[in-house]
Amino acid sequence: MIGTSVQGRPIEVIRMGDPRGVPVLIVGVIHGREEAGLMVTDILQTMTPPAGVQWWIVPNMNPDGLALNVRGNANRVDLNRNFPYLWAPLGERGYWQFAGDARASEPETQVMMALIRRVKPRFGIWYHQDLNVISPSTGLEGRLRRTYARLTGMPMRRITGGTYTGVATAWQRRAVQDAMSMVVELPGVVTAEDARRHADAVAATSAMLRDADARRSR
Repeated sequence: MIGTSVQGRPIEVIRMGDPRGVPVLIVGVIHGREEAGLMVTDILQTMTPPAGVQWWIVPNMNPDGLALNVRGNANRVDLNRNFPYLWAPLGERGYWQFAGDARASEPETQVMMALIRRVKPRFGIWYHQDLNVISPSTGLEGRLRRTYARLTGMPMRRITGGTYTGVATAWQRRAVQDAMSMVVELPGVVTAEDARRHADAVAATSAMLRDADARRSR
């Protein structure tokens, strides 16, 4: 347990793999009504990470939102608008993207920030739902995203439709040197077979990252 939610529910992380390996963070749930990522993190916990990789799996950073069946946390704050980088006031309590009263105002945000600063993940995979898309990128991060999309059969196009301030992935890149991160927007319905493909894609991209870092350090 790495912390608790507004209503006191535990937020947990599972560490797996090589303690000296490349750290990869996987977050199953950030929006309470988008829970399909739990299917992927459940499978990951039954797998062995690739050699030279350590997984830090946070199945659910928003346990109150999941319990209450709401997008935000118990304070009705959209946690993916509450991280400090480029945070700005957005809406009022009850608005679907309400960013909170201040940057990093929510305990769930603070818990994840502390974990990321401690672990310094080289790559972060954050699950959302239900657009069924991965945004393109460039460089190594772009190659990781393209590989993940190919292995899961997901289309690649820009994610639109929101006001993207205080976003977790952007803060992670800013807070950790050379960090990369991506949002995986799962479809509305995820089968067990789909979840297995996503878990396998996590393993494949983790190994790809390890190999790329090894070549860079030679």
